[in-house]
Amino acid sequence: MTPSIHSMNLIWLNLDDSPSTQKIMFDFLLRNNKVVETIDWVLCNSSLELELQGFNLVPNVLPIGPFLATNRLRNLSGNFWPEDPTCLQWLDQQSPGSVIYVAFGSFTVFDQIQFQELAVGLEITERPFLWVVREDITKGKHHNYPKGFNERVGNQCRIVSWAPQAAVLGHSSIACFISHCGWNSTMEGVSNGVPFLCWPYFADQFLNESYISDIWKIGLKLQKDEGGIIRKEEIKSKVE
Repeated sequence: MTPSIHSMNLIWLNLDDSPSTQKIMFDFLLRNNKVVETIDWVLCNSSLELELQGFNLVPNVLPIGPFLATNRLRNLSGNFWPEDPTCLQWLDQQSPGSVIYVAFGSFTVFDQIQFQELAVGLEITERPFLWVVREDITKGKHHNYPKGFNERVGNQCRIVSWAPQAAVLGHSSIACFISHCGWNSTMEGVSNGVPFLCWPYFADQFLNESYISDIWKIGLKLQKDEGGIIRKEEIKSKVE
């Protein structure tokens, strides 16, 4: 099976509200598709078992993945931000299958309302969590955590600006992955057998969410309210 996708989640529509930006992306995809018609093979970072029906539709696409960073080569791989390896020591102190890992990749940006709902949602799960909070993850210069948040969560959480994700997802303490569903994160989570709570932001992430929740059935979708916010109660409910 291949997943369905809502028309509003087509890649060129969910990147930006600007019609000019949408047209640039649409034209780029159109040019890319025309180029693909002229070549013999397309090499793809996936596996036949994950997307069998899709690969049957386009037989000249050859899955040769998933490509995964190994701990042995981790220091040779590039990252946008310096990793904080001390979070692995914190994970060593947690019980097996107990930690919520929360990471949204390199581009997701939240407004302050959503950021605070996420913070409180993690807090009220009363479970340990490792949260990757980039310097630019919120709109504005500062992350406004809820009043008293850091004092209340204490040793319940570890917050880092960037994590060695492959090692984190392979750690025995990880229970689930709240993810933006970027393809690299998806492949790393799937390969380590970690269940997902899906929080896509843009581009192909909505299609990846559909694969995770509807086809592979290894995760759940986090639902937004009428105002477009994923509320703390929804986070707590889906974790439980």
